[in-house]
Amino acid sequence: MLKVTALTKADVDGCPVRQVLSKVTGKWQVLIVLSLEDGTLRFGELKRTIGDITQRVLTENLRSLERDGYVTRSVDPGPPIAVRYTLTDMGHELLPLLKALTGWAAERHADVKRARNEFDSRD
Repeated sequence: MLKVTALTKADVDGCPVRQVLSKVTGKWQVLIVLSLEDGTLRFGELKRTIGDITQRVLTENLRSLERDGYVTRSVDPGPPIAVRYTLTDMGHELLPLLKALTGWAAERHADVKRARNEFDSRD
């Protein structure tokens, strides 16, 4: 099994599970990567595609994905100025993994709901 125990800050900083997965498995990161599957989107298009994300949260998550190398940002000077986002090669590598996870989530959603209901109905 991959070592996942971290007892010190140095352990946390050196743990690939924490350092990588925490940046790509959050709800917004997954939705952003999936939204860019078919190609480049402008900021507003990406926001409309996702729907229930604020501009601030989208900006923060895009910056994080760009910083880690999953997304590139390009600016067309305009007018009007257009900011576009595209998956990098690494982002495209990540895509099938996230699609598998989201597919599994969709398939198992009813089971998860049933388990939650059973748990919540306990005395």
